[in-house]
Amino acid sequence: MLGKRFSRIAVGSVAGVMLMAVAACGGEGGGTSASTQPSSGASSEAPKGGLKVGLAFDVGGRGDKSFNDAAYAGLEKAKTELGADIKELSPAADGSNRGDLLRQLADAGYNPIIGVGFAYGDDIKKTAAEYPDVQFAVVDSASNGPNVTGLLFAEEQGSYLAGVAAATKSEAGHVGFVGGVENDLIKKFQAGFVMGAKSVKSDIKIDIKYLTPDGDFSGFKAPDKGKVAAEKMYQDGADIVYHAAGDSGLGVFQAAAAAKKKAIGVDSDQRQTVKEADLQSVIMTSMIKRVDVGVFEFVKAVQGGTKGGSNTVYDLKVDGVGLSTTGGEIDDIKDKLDAAKKDIVDGKITVPSKP
Repeated sequence: MLGKRFSRIAVGSVAGVMLMAVAACGGEGGGTSASTQPSSGASSEAPKGGLKVGLAFDVGGRGDKSFNDAAYAGLEKAKTELGADIKELSPAADGSNRGDLLRQLADAGYNPIIGVGFAYGDDIKKTAAEYPDVQFAVVDSASNGPNVTGLLFAEEQGSYLAGVAAATKSEAGHVGFVGGVENDLIKKFQAGFVMGAKSVKSDIKIDIKYLTPDGDFSGFKAPDKGKVAAEKMYQDGADIVYHAAGDSGLGVFQAAAAAKKKAIGVDSDQRQTVKEADLQSVIMTSMIKRVDVGVFEFVKAVQGGTKGGSNTVYDLKVDGVGLSTTGGEIDDIKDKLDAAKKDIVDGKITVPSKP
């Protein structure tokens, strides 16, 4: 199964390190690095011919300095380390051609193919049924076919740590959360962040704003809306704002810089991915989702002959989520963050996935 191997790549976790050992992983109940739900139809026949990997981005495409770019990092690693021939495609602004992108890659001989984002769930289900000999993966959505692998992340756990960091660092006792689209996935970020913040200061004030309603994915590519939302929070007294808004997070950083306040990034270590120096300095930390690891490990597993029909969950236990330490702004609260992480991993704290 895909969860049998999980490469940890150093990015600066809440413990200060992510050691690069390849850890052996077992099933969900085995106390190991990744959780899987096996499929009775799995087999081990390796794909024939050269390895050609196709990746279809979510709305925002490559260059969002966040979710999509994290996926592309995994694709690039597959090219470098596995010798894969790679190709990436971006959807229309409204995402209406997701299924067309998947079919285009399949018709061109790419196998495996990854859809980046939960919005690909239905399209991958249909396309995978049309191309039963092609292996598919979908990020942030569960497996829905014998040749589909679900790559899932415990966003609520990483966001809990972001909430702990925000509440501990906030001098105003007032923080904010900007979500790109008001759907179940982004609500996981909100739920964890709120619980983590309140674990530090029960009466902390938390402003919450979503940029677009469920189904309108433009909220992930609207920096202007992100800026307006964060500006309002800073004007109302918040001194730290956490975003889970894709490319719209750039606007949150712009608002933080103008207000001389702090922000928390998401998905990638955004202090490294954002190029503007004045914006880098406002990013206190980022809640990292190791989408790069998920993509690479899936490709590596398919190259080794693994078939789909399973889910792999990346959580705090395997450093599949965590906080970046670039800039050193949370180094002084490392012990508190480590303790919170340990309590979650040990089961003493259960983080909800819904607000």
